[in-house]
Amino acid sequence: MENPLFVRMDDESFARISTFVTREYGIKLPESKRSMLESRLNKKVKTLGLGSYKQFLDFIFSEEGKEDLFHVVDLITTNKTDFFREAAHFRFLTGQFLPHYQSTYNRNNLKIWSAGCSTGEEPYTIIMAMEEYKKLHPELAYSLLASDVSIRVIQTAFQGIYDIEKIDPVPIEMKRSYFLRSKTNPKLVRVKPQFRKKLQFKRINFMDDQFGLVKHDFDVIFCRNVLIYFDKATQEKVIRKFCQHLKPGGLLFLGHSESIIGMDVPLKQINPTVYCFEG
Repeated sequence: MENPLFVRMDDESFARISTFVTREYGIKLPESKRSMLESRLNKKVKTLGLGSYKQFLDFIFSEEGKEDLFHVVDLITTNKTDFFREAAHFRFLTGQFLPHYQSTYNRNNLKIWSAGCSTGEEPYTIIMAMEEYKKLHPELAYSLLASDVSIRVIQTAFQGIYDIEKIDPVPIEMKRSYFLRSKTNPKLVRVKPQFRKKLQFKRINFMDDQFGLVKHDFDVIFCRNVLIYFDKATQEKVIRKFCQHLKPGGLLFLGHSESIIGMDVPLKQINPTVYCFEG
């Protein structure tokens, strides 16, 4: 029996919201995503006391519903991430790239961007990798920008609080160095404050021109497992914009299922899913 509290999404409403999300955020929403949309948005529709998706979309696209539109985008975006996900990237960063980059370019003050930071596991992993590297290279300084289109996940990343199971991939010594066990809930840990303070957060939509950032400003950009939600043309546009924000010799890290094959971009692959900006 169908749940009477569940609101079905009609064809016109699905076309309307999928077109909007693709145009404004680059995210593809094919027909196969309709049931996912319904399940994620249904509670929001009912909370607003609306009986159809047509009413719901009329409201969120109105001046009155602008605040709720941000929450809808939060619900639609996918935020799968882990500490030390694709760990080979961090080994390459500190084991091969940084020693060469420091000696070749004499750059000891690095700017790193975690683009699509989700709930923070990636930027905090970067901090752990950089802090371990700095133990042997104390002359190196760095700053780290973490961005996402979803305000909700940025807030989670800012808090730096995680279920203790989430830090299973973190080596035991790093757990002791970078996390504190909650005094009130033994199932929670929090990134130590001195490391949380190292992150600057910013809401960035990859569809925005220049991302609101200074050109050629970053030494390393991580954008992993985000572009898979875009079509090929949008992927290339976004990567070209990343290149405008990388210093010559800087790195772009993509996810394991992403590549620049067939794209006209000024990047050279130097390791699996690791690309050097040749500008």
